[in-house]
Amino acid sequence: MPSLSALRAFEATARLGSVTAAANELSVTHGAVSRQLRSLEEHFGVALFTKAGRGLQLTSHGERLQHGVGEAFLRLRDSCAQLKRDVEAAPFILACPGSLLARWLIPRLDQLHRALPELKLHVVASESEATPGRDEVSATLTFAEPPWPADLEVIELAAEHIGAVVSPQLAARFDPQRPATLFDAKLLHTASRPQAWPHWARAHALDSARLDRALAEGQGFDHLYYLIEAAVAGLGVAIAPRLLVEDELRQGRLIAPWGFVETPARLCLWLSPTDNRGYRARLIEWLERELNDTLSSR
Repeated sequence: MPSLSALRAFEATARLGSVTAAANELSVTHGAVSRQLRSLEEHFGVALFTKAGRGLQLTSHGERLQHGVGEAFLRLRDSCAQLKRDVEAAPFILACPGSLLARWLIPRLDQLHRALPELKLHVVASESEATPGRDEVSATLTFAEPPWPADLEVIELAAEHIGAVVSPQLAARFDPQRPATLFDAKLLHTASRPQAWPHWARAHALDSARLDRALAEGQGFDHLYYLIEAAVAGLGVAIAPRLLVEDELRQGRLIAPWGFVETPARLCLWLSPTDNRGYRARLIEWLERELNDTLSSR
């Protein structure tokens, strides 16, 4: 088989009747098309074109080749165009943890639909880090720590800040100047964030052995969403990302007596490098703007 680029140059020249026109269509030089045609004639050992005035005319060998090649490239164009239409029409599947979905994204979905009406968004809850391009998702919005997956495009949207939060009624029992007073209450924790309490405790120079005992005697929850609701209900002291308790803090339903600390994790959008739908950039801009509005309202 000759090279595909040579056949492509031949098909365009045969269809348009001109090397110059073929070069313009293929966005290459006149000389590049001429070299491809010459290599094709050398491959077959026959002439494929003859001059006809200022243009070119196919020889009988060229006509035979053009019949098959023209049909093949037409089918290729149709297949590529159909695939492009299918991809553009397919829903954009965004995976994110259920707590992030319920507490931050869902309240803003209507705004997102108004900002990007062409985005056929389908949101799924995923506690694991679903991989775009695989796992049947287009993108993943998640808190994660580097290193990032080498085969994905990772957009860092915001740093994660975590803090111990309590109901206003329970907050009266603690000394804002002494974080160790939180051990006077039950600690609430979740298996989905096992590193959160130890990281926050180290930042406040709390005794790790005492923390381990308090966690063993505390209350565990399957999901961060339930953990935050338990804190609002006054069941104990919870550890949570500030982004997910911002509304409760603003409304006074929760208090962070000892503030928040930054962790190595980032809120990221993971994308497949091969998914180049036009609204991707606008989705990233929307997420960055909404996150900035949320975090700047402190």
